[in-house]
Amino acid sequence: MAYAYLHTGSEGAARDVTLAAYERLGQVWPHALRQASVDAYAWSLLKEQVMEWLYDRRQPFALTGTAAFAVVTHALLRECQQQFAMLESQLGLYAAISRLPERQCDVIVLRHVVGYRDGEIAALLGVDEVTVRSYASRGKRKLAAALGIDQG
Repeated sequence: MAYAYLHTGSEGAARDVTLAAYERLGQVWPHALRQASVDAYAWSLLKEQVMEWLYDRRQPFALTGTAAFAVVTHALLRECQQQFAMLESQLGLYAAISRLPERQCDVIVLRHVVGYRDGEIAALLGVDEVTVRSYASRGKRKLAAALGIDQG
């Protein structure tokens, strides 16, 4: 629901989107059980539901004017206090996150906004934890470069 809220900006819409994803998962449950990772399959269904919701309402797929800005900023500040101190005044953070490759964007959002641990993210994405850490590292480097932050 947290992921859906970040993209819809509404608790009601997030509930609707999440419920639709659960209903869809229930409809295809036998198929889901045959997947390499049920968690990763469920994650893909949720993302599809979010994208459908946004498309139906002609809204862009990006982190927009939700309370997520403060959450993302503070999470990144806690991890890299000096390097990311300027982020609170840079609304370009949303745009930079949304321009990341899909998996890097997912990891940044799941880790820093939703608050999942690497193991949980790995299960959702159907990859190992080393891959999650790699996506996070590359994503942070790209965010720093996009925002003009020296990581030296």
